[in-house]
Amino acid sequence: MKSHATRGPSQRQLRVGEEIRHTLAVILERGELRDPDLQGTPITITEVRATPDLRHAHIYIMPLGGEGYEKALTALNRAKAFLRHQVARTIHLKYAPDLHFHIDETFDEASHINTLLRDPHVAQDIDPRKPAEDE
Repeated sequence: MKSHATRGPSQRQLRVGEEIRHTLAVILERGELRDPDLQGTPITITEVRATPDLRHAHIYIMPLGGEGYEKALTALNRAKAFLRHQVARTIHLKYAPDLHFHIDETFDEASHINTLLRDPHVAQDIDPRKPAEDE
């Protein structure tokens, strides 16, 4: 029998996470947040992970172009109460989840892996045309 940690998120967690992501994306798209640190900075919500009890939602964001993420993160944290209220109004759950904003670092990790794969020493090892060396 697998433990809960190895199973991954439930369908309910995924569905609630996607609903939260959609709700926040609409709020940001409409410009409902009047924070000067967010003006002119399009923000992408890449993922929302809800905890099993649905009381917390970890929201991963990335400003367009990858710049100004500290200001965006600070502004979203200032607006946390407003955003939580909007989520609670839109998504009817027993408890409104606490929102925790994080910078999505997967783009940086993917870029780093791409750079490693383009390294000539690595490229020679993964070239399918290169015959295997006998040891």
